[in-house]
Amino acid sequence: MEPLVLLSALATRLLFAFHSLVGVWRVTEVKKEPRFWLLALLHLPLVLETALTLKRRRGRGYPGFSPAIFFYLISIVPSLWLLEMHHETQMISAGLSFFILQNYCSNQAEGVSPNISSTLLRKLQNTSTEDLLKTAKDFVNHLSTVCEKVWTLGLHQTFLLMLIIGRWLLPIGGGITRDQLSQLLLMFVGTAADILEFTSETLEEHNVRNNPALVYAILAIWTWSMLQFPLDLAVQHFVCPSSVTSKGFTSLFLCQYSADLWNIGISLFIQDGPFLVVRLILMTYFGVINQMLVFFATKNFLVVMLQLYRLIVLVLDVKASLRKQPGNLEGKESFPRQPRESRLSPRAGDSAITEEATLPLEDFPGTAENC
Repeated sequence: MEPLVLLSALATRLLFAFHSLVGVWRVTEVKKEPRFWLLALLHLPLVLETALTLKRRRGRGYPGFSPAIFFYLISIVPSLWLLEMHHETQMISAGLSFFILQNYCSNQAEGVSPNISSTLLRKLQNTSTEDLLKTAKDFVNHLSTVCEKVWTLGLHQTFLLMLIIGRWLLPIGGGITRDQLSQLLLMFVGTAADILEFTSETLEEHNVRNNPALVYAILAIWTWSMLQFPLDLAVQHFVCPSSVTSKGFTSLFLCQYSADLWNIGISLFIQDGPFLVVRLILMTYFGVINQMLVFFATKNFLVVMLQLYRLIVLVLDVKASLRKQPGNLEGKESFPRQPRESRLSPRAGDSAITEEATLPLEDFPGTAENC
């Protein structure tokens, strides 16, 4: 079992490194400058993390956080930034409208795809090593001729797929179960679809591409949203000890609903909240309005409102549970009640009888003889 864990950990990280190297290669191709191969140095943290994880943890993951995915983000995100910014510079310098460039890219992609498929089918009929190497070289040359927009979109799509598949293949640590991992992967699928729609929908607008500051802001929000993928805390539920109840509302609230609070915080401050702000700014200030933009802005607004409603429900639930605690009844701890004897004799006459009954028997002469 342990060799299988080591193999899975190593293979997943090699897959991350290969995909990020493809991004670096693409940046070098479009920039026509070999110095951009220096982006490959960003793989050093991933290599170091791989060595430490395989040696110290035998390939097992870390509780609550995945360093492999975090370092994979560090290695691939700069390449995607450079590709997006180069696409914007190329459009402005060429003086082409967005629609003309889009049609050119689609026509070019349709013309290249049959050539690639026919070449592969023809070359793969020969099984010699030289023919295979030549086929691979021709395939790479054909890929280099694909339109830059198609390449960038393909890297965005495969990047999000790699995050989901890689998190699935990585060995889990002691802080997450298989059931929690399945919940996390389902959350990642919905999150990745929303992130991809956010970048493709906003950056394709001609008014957005003509504003470099706006492109930087959108890419910054996109990068910020990526930080949720290394985190596992949104599905981890902790068992609260009984001593937490006596510490007050805040401690019980943070302990009992830690996973829900992480989920709400990620939605409000990392994904749906920032996405809603960007889309509202595009519609109100820049006048970018289309059907899909309005739909997803409405969707983000509904998610934010539902998350706030969920937060209120959790607060009310914790307050109700505190009121049901026997030790938290009003006045029981702060104001101790009277002794039990006083509650059993509320009248003055009963009190007098009780005091007389407590006198020693020696004070009544003749008691012993009567007995």
